[in-house]
Amino acid sequence: MFTFNELVGRQPDGVKKTAGTITGRFSIKKADEDKHLAFGWAYVSQDEEGQQTEDWSGDQLEPAELEQAAYGFVELYREGGEMHKRGGCAVLVESMVFTTEQQKALGIPEGTLPVGWWIGLKVTDDDVWAKVKDGTYPMFSIEGSAIREEIPEEPDD
Repeated sequence: MFTFNELVGRQPDGVKKTAGTITGRFSIKKADEDKHLAFGWAYVSQDEEGQQTEDWSGDQLEPAELEQAAYGFVELYREGGEMHKRGGCAVLVESMVFTTEQQKALGIPEGTLPVGWWIGLKVTDDDVWAKVKDGTYPMFSIEGSAIREEIPEEPDD
């Protein structure tokens, strides 16, 4: 069995940012306090207008790469951790990669949702759940590694 980190891992430093990208944080959108469930975007590759997004590390992930990483995680790992330091704090209970093709197949009008990976976790650790509830952990963060590729900057018109 591979860990998610072994599948997609963390990228080394030194990549240039692409002009026109959007940096964002993907917050927990829904929580069920009684069931210790939290739902939200694990990663958004493109916003609702189709613009490539950039994560907190300054990295970009193409929709096809995100889809492959998400399916690998669901197939081989499914465990949520705390701040990338310890596992066993949550278990994946919901996962959907919303590509443009999947949105179309579901009848979701174009421009309604971003291209991204939606997840739901059942938090099994009471201390971690308390931090989700009080806002200490307001968002999801995927961990991974990859080989960084420099993206050439587009010339200004």
